Amino acid sequence: MGNKIKKIFVFTILLIISVFGINVAIGQGDTQSPIIRVGIMDNGFRTLERGSVALYSTETGYVCEPDTRKTVVKIPPYQAVTFTIKDGIISFKVPNEDSYFESPNGYVFACPDGVLGVKELKRAGKQALYRGALRVQKNTKPNILYLINIIELEDYLKGVVSNEMPTHFGLEALKAQAVAARNYAIMPRTKVSKAYDVVDSVASQVYFGYNTEIELGNKAVKETEGIIAIYNHQPILALYSSCAGGYTENYSYAFSDPDTKQFPAPLKPYLMSKPDIKGTQALNREDIAYEYYSTTPLSYDNKSKYYRWTRTWEREELENVLVQNLLKQSKTGFVKPEFCDNSKFGTLKELKVIRRGNSGKIIYMDIVTTEGKFRVSKELVIRRLFTKDGKALPSANVVFKCDTDCCGDISQITAYGGGFGHGVGMSQYGASYMAKELKKNFVEILKHYYTGIYLGTQPVEVDKQTVKQTFYPPSDKALIEIPDRKGLNALQVNINGKVCNFDLSKYMNIQRCELDISSYIKKDKINTIIYVPACQNRMVTNDLSKGNIKINLYVKFL
Repeated sequence: MGNKIKKIFVFTILLIISVFGINVAIGQGDTQSPIIRVGIMDNGFRTLERGSVALYSTETGYVCEPDTRKTVVKIPPYQAVTFTIKDGIISFKVPNEDSYFESPNGYVFACPDGVLGVKELKRAGKQALYRGALRVQKNTKPNILYLINIIELEDYLKGVVSNEMPTHFGLEALKAQAVAARNYAIMPRTKVSKAYDVVDSVASQVYFGYNTEIELGNKAVKETEGIIAIYNHQPILALYSSCAGGYTENYSYAFSDPDTKQFPAPLKPYLMSKPDIKGTQALNREDIAYEYYSTTPLSYDNKSKYYRWTRTWEREELENVLVQNLLKQSKTGFVKPEFCDNSKFGTLKELKVIRRGNSGKIIYMDIVTTEGKFRVSKELVIRRLFTKDGKALPSANVVFKCDTDCCGDISQITAYGGGFGHGVGMSQYGASYMAKELKKNFVEILKHYYTGIYLGTQPVEVDKQTVKQTFYPPSDKALIEIPDRKGLNALQVNINGKVCNFDLSKYMNIQRCELDISSYIKKDKINTIIYVPACQNRMVTNDLSKGNIKINLYVKFL
């Protein structure tokens, strides 16, 4: 293995090891590259759990111990290694050799000069291939293992953007998608396991790996490198869906709190309901919602096949559907009273919407029968209750029309709806319309869908080590934002090779600082900024060198 390969390999493994809590020294000026751990599911996206997995590399591969960085064995290109687990011990045999290895800690498989494949795993109809490294690790169950892709954030996004959004939606829409996906990767709504940050399905965001990357999608990632959406000095939860139906919804009215299960969830001020067309009145009244979703008014989402849709049931058909689905959805805790195996449903008498959000999304509704009333809340629960041919409603932006027979009993139910998905945050079809029809750039698209945000680099913490960031600026007007300087009197930064010393003492008792660095920013190019602790600045020997002062800061674009 030549020196170049060694350096690449060591750097890759350093990144891998850093994910698992090992203290790794990073040299001054080295980029602190965000690392994402992606749980790889099976072909049907049903589970992450496996009893075994076969991996291979397109160039020489290295099976390593995850904790010591030690190379266990080198694997020739395209020779599959099968990892199995029994009683909590993960083992593998070297192809065409008698060598056999086992460990309770699992293994990391890396390929510095190529990519990694998973046998018998398909993504978008193609052989699944991955950048970065793959870790095989045990589950809490003794005979089950996880497969985790450990990958740098920017490389991960290349496998997301072209799969989450069609490339014909346009470059600016793809760039908006890249920023939203970058935000979601570093701040997912829920994190269900310590083993991984996100999964590769719609449960997080769609990630199909190296073999599904498309050039224009990769360009969108490159031309937004290092850029995220920020609100109040923090990365936002950048939710998005396929089509909002012309009117996005408040976060609170679509989601429950992932920790407390409170519904409606606490407000997120940057995820507020917003119509595509200014002047459109709120759809929280039944008559207004019915008029909106039973017709096709102009909006940014018109080109989606799910912009407007209908579903129809005979009464007996819907009763059978509701009996089956009330039993399943009662387990979520959002059906009151709970519907049990021995519960009587009776005859459907009324579908009564109790409350709607501003987009017309149902927040609460009652299903009234001859045996009682069931109060149902939360959009995903409602969508999964009213299935047709086994499929959930595309969205909860829905109104119901109940036809009656000569006796006044319900005979047929028709649902008129709009949109596909939860409808919170960015609409992907809306982003495409804004990019291609309205000629808006990705910054304008993001600011339309996320209220009060601005763009910047990911906030970082600086104490006694340098921190390096690279980014592709959306603007040549930029500030270093320090929300709280904690009495720090000086800051040294290196911007694109230019050393800049900032005197912060002039702010006196003001702790928030904004330092103009516009003159150092290079538009349409990758920029580099290195934050240097004051204790390493020869002109300053105080501040961070005394005590353990840590400050948070980032680049903000105007």
